[in-house]
Amino acid sequence: MVGASEQVAVVGGGVIGLSVAWRLAGSGRRVVLVDPAPASGASWIAGGMLAPVTEAWPGEEAGLALGLESVKRWPAFADELGSGLLNATGTLIVAVDAADSGQLELLAAHLGELGRDVERLSARELRAVEPGVAATVRSGLSVPGDLAVDNRRLLSALLEGCRRRGVRFVREPVVSVGPGSVALDESTVECGVAVVAAGAWSAGLHPALAGLVRPVKGEILRLRARRGSLPPPRRTVRALVESRPLYLVPRPGGELVVGATQYEVGYDSDVTVSGVADLLADARRVWPSLGDYALVESAAGLRAGSTDNRPVIDWLEPGVLAATGHHRNGLLLAPVTADRVLELVASR
Repeated sequence: MVGASEQVAVVGGGVIGLSVAWRLAGSGRRVVLVDPAPASGASWIAGGMLAPVTEAWPGEEAGLALGLESVKRWPAFADELGSGLLNATGTLIVAVDAADSGQLELLAAHLGELGRDVERLSARELRAVEPGVAATVRSGLSVPGDLAVDNRRLLSALLEGCRRRGVRFVREPVVSVGPGSVALDESTVECGVAVVAAGAWSAGLHPALAGLVRPVKGEILRLRARRGSLPPPRRTVRALVESRPLYLVPRPGGELVVGATQYEVGYDSDVTVSGVADLLADARRVWPSLGDYALVESAAGLRAGSTDNRPVIDWLEPGVLAATGHHRNGLLLAPVTADRVLELVASR
């Protein structure tokens, strides 16, 4: 029988925690995942963009390199979990006004210096590619290598994959994490290694993470095209609307994910009227026909921000690992994070 000292406890059941638990269990380890509501939170409402190139800005080359490494692993990662998770049609980045067009030029030049392929598109060329783009949009870039994933199908696949690999689920709130144990409200999970992967809540679980990880609120909308309305775009559309970032991510069945606001407001997860109004106003300036769509869902999640916008994936002390602080890139970095945690546990 395997003793507690050989068990790995993963704290957090978002995309990072589930990916880590699934990968560790696939290596033959005994794994317990602790989360009162796995497959929820920020991972459940994410846009699903796997787009390190279109997130790239000068000064963030290390983050870009990590994202590019992870996106290379995504096809195999998705194939292991099941088909139909990925959309490989690429990304359009569009600019609404002259200042936004200038920002796109800076981004295109930066990506060119990094050897990344981007194609500049005029307003006419944009609408030839995606006819629903507003006539007032000035210019754009096409990035063919970007992927997107259906986040909810991914979470379901990870849950099922963890169950198939024998991961045990403990649905209780976590109080703290230390060497050899995870303290819960009314019990304790003994383990040889604990992995803190609790997203925005990680900072309160171990003192080494205090000040390194913080909640960053983001609101999203899910819309659905109705009969007679123009269908959603075929690929992800990212936009700058008077310097405000926006994304439109298509989903099967005529659905469209619109996001996302970004606020530093602690653990407030209410959806605000102004947040919904701002998202809809900006989105209609990019894709006017969505005014005819049905509003299916509005939600807010708390991303795990970090001090340098890069995740914390390392030992905090002997027996305690962190895999948190992924901010906007939790889904993107899930494969590389899971592989890195497996390497750290294996070399312990």
